Amino acid sequence: MNEVLEFLNDNSVFYIATVDGDTPKVRPFGFAMEFNGMLCFATSNKKEVYAQLKANPKAEICTTSKTGEWLRLKGTAVFVTSSDAKQAAFAAMPSLREIYGANDTIFEIFTLENGEATFCSMAGGSKTIKL
Repeated sequence: MNEVLEFLNDNSVFYIATVDGDTPKVRPFGFAMEFNGMLCFATSNKKEVYAQLKANPKAEICTTSKTGEWLRLKGTAVFVTSSDAKQAAFAAMPSLREIYGANDTIFEIFTLENGEATFCSMAGGSKTIKL
């Protein structure tokens, strides 16, 4: 998990794909943290991504580095929102408190259960790890 989190943090804009009915949806994300041994992400329960993950929790994340390596991470979204998780997120990225602090009832934390991360490179190599 540490290798995945480091790659996401080094390439701070990553994209999460969900499904809306039969249509794929992709949007940029920029927050990942380790919490209680889980790789976690955050969103608002007022956003479409939240509703999509609740309706169909299968998701995939992808990002690439400036040097041509990329990460593809897939799994099943499970919401693990708790006061402790929110506080850990605010500590990891203080700007989240500015966005959600006054209204943290809309702030949600999720992980990807049964996660599988594949690291690839333009040189043709790849490595897959289970989370």
